[in-house]
Amino acid sequence: MIEISNAAAPMLVQALRDALRYNEQLLTSETLRDRAHYQEYLMAVSQLYAEVKAQYKRIETAVGIALDDIV
Repeated sequence: MIEISNAAAPMLVQALRDALRYNEQLLTSETLRDRAHYQEYLMAVSQLYAEVKAQYKRIETAVGIALDDIV
């Protein structure tokens, strides 16, 4: 389990969301060579994003910004 500070939590959620969006777009790129390896990476980032969002929900009140407002 990762311990996320209240100050860094919103930025971490947004950074992972942006990373997923960007990397999903790369999957449609004609220049991508090792698609299977890249899909495994994307799955790992997706799992990390889900874990961070779950932990964010636990500290959401203390942070003062709803998860739905930043995703």
